[in-house]
Amino acid sequence: MTDLPGTIDREDGDSGGRWIYRHAGIEAEMTYSRLGQTKIIVDHTGVPDAFRGQNVGLALAQRMVADMRAEGLRVIALCPFVKAQARKHPEWADVIE
Repeated sequence: MTDLPGTIDREDGDSGGRWIYRHAGIEAEMTYSRLGQTKIIVDHTGVPDAFRGQNVGLALAQRMVADMRAEGLRVIALCPFVKAQARKHPEWADVIE
């Protein structure tokens, strides 16, 4: 995983949630919605300008993939960033449709 000075946490609810990277009072996020018991839809990745070029989006995607692997869930990527990263990371094909 990408080595960043902040932390990535996950907020998970009945209908969806988000992964949040926090550092120096600034947040980046990747949001998702649940689609039944076996899938989620990742619909947005937002990275503030303060984090640009630091691979924060990639770190969020890596955490999402790791969590979904651990939980045995599949991902439908509606987020353009996640779609692009999935093309660059064929090893994520077991998680991202």
